[in-house]
Amino acid sequence: MTNPRQLAFIALRDVHKGAYADVALDRALQKVNLPDCDRRLVTELVYGSVRRQRTLDTLIDQLAKKKSHQQPQDLRTILHLGFYQLRYQERIPASAAVNTTVQLAKENGFSGLTGFVNGLLRQYLRKAEGAGEQGGRGGEEKDSLLLPQSPIPSSQPPVSHFDPLELPENPVERLGILHSFPDWIVQVWLEQLGLTDTEKLCEWMNQSPTIDLRINPLRTSIEEVEAALQSAGVLVRRIPHLPQALRFIGNTGSIQKLPGFKEGWWTVQDGSAQLVGYLLDPQPGEVIIDACAAPGGKTTHIAELMADKGKIWACDRTPSRLRKLQENSQRLNLQSIQICTGDSRHFNQFKNTADRVLLDAPCSGLGTMHRHADARWRQTPESVRELSVLQRELLTHTSTFVKPGGVLVYATCTLHPGENEEVISAFLADSPQWQIESPSDVELPDFTDSTPQGWFKLWPHRQDIDGFFMVRLRKNNNSE
Repeated sequence: MTNPRQLAFIALRDVHKGAYADVALDRALQKVNLPDCDRRLVTELVYGSVRRQRTLDTLIDQLAKKKSHQQPQDLRTILHLGFYQLRYQERIPASAAVNTTVQLAKENGFSGLTGFVNGLLRQYLRKAEGAGEQGGRGGEEKDSLLLPQSPIPSSQPPVSHFDPLELPENPVERLGILHSFPDWIVQVWLEQLGLTDTEKLCEWMNQSPTIDLRINPLRTSIEEVEAALQSAGVLVRRIPHLPQALRFIGNTGSIQKLPGFKEGWWTVQDGSAQLVGYLLDPQPGEVIIDACAAPGGKTTHIAELMADKGKIWACDRTPSRLRKLQENSQRLNLQSIQICTGDSRHFNQFKNTADRVLLDAPCSGLGTMHRHADARWRQTPESVRELSVLQRELLTHTSTFVKPGGVLVYATCTLHPGENEEVISAFLADSPQWQIESPSDVELPDFTDSTPQGWFKLWPHRQDIDGFFMVRLRKNNNSE
């Protein structure tokens, strides 16, 4: 089977049964050998349909007699695929989107409902095109079925007349339905950012993610990596203020096959995650503990920043993820990393031993939802509360690893104050021997929003990198 839409349907069916979107997609793609353009189409349809689930369900609710949750699950998935193509994929002709969706219904047990599927999608088109207009969206049929190499769905539907989606007045619900987020996430952002910035953040989070790499200065130079990739026809650009970072432009093909990967010249790591290593500022010869290390992007960066001299304890409770860390450190030819399997909350052997500790805490990932299409539907206010308890326990215990006068950096890839500012404030209230340090000795980019309190927050729609929170804490010299 090599029909991209059927493969997308199979992956989405797995997602609706509980599978992670990336796992379901990999499983579907592994079974076939597709051309790159078809793989991109399957990927876009799966991730896009998962991201835009609330919007697509609302369209079904508004256009069909039965609400989306009353439809058979597989039929709902097929309708999602049809509406996603009509609403967000300008380069797929409307006729192709409708006809292939009807065919999907026919081939997957809904032969008797092909008229319903056809009618519902055409009803959307009629509303979108305005009274009396037929054919393509905005009266223009597109002749290409291929997606752009790095498709980025627009935040608004590519319709030149009317939007069939009816939106409520309430700003939380309006943004939630239009951009497909749960109301509670929109509310969290509105309280921090206000309406205009929240809408921009929602739009940014619905883009297809970019891929950044971090060059390994112990093996190569940024110029050498640029030249090697350019000779392979792969476009990259530098990221201002990040001396080891390059960002891929457009399609890369298989990452592992690119020049320099096997040789350990570089590894994949988002720019915002690279900033964490600079804030920690590890020095050659020091003892560093990375308390939640796997899969190891920040651990290996620490080793590079220390010139691979000193000792890094990489702790994590998940052996499979630690294996990934070991593979990466071997590929990058790093010798200073020692693996320690287990929960950092229960380690007592490290008390007062570390010059610096990194606590890259488990979090809800609300700053990286563009990378994880289903994260917005998996997290809840309750799961955030549970994570904040874990984060506070980790911070309280790992702070005992730090020598008097030493440094701890707390970092997350979430934008929820309950996992960030509130965790740090509670810790400082209970720990008079610690204070926030605004590091004068570390040159961080201008775009890092340092707050009056001294912590850093990276807002994706402003800085065009993943959302992150980080703060550097220093222990008093006279602490025991």
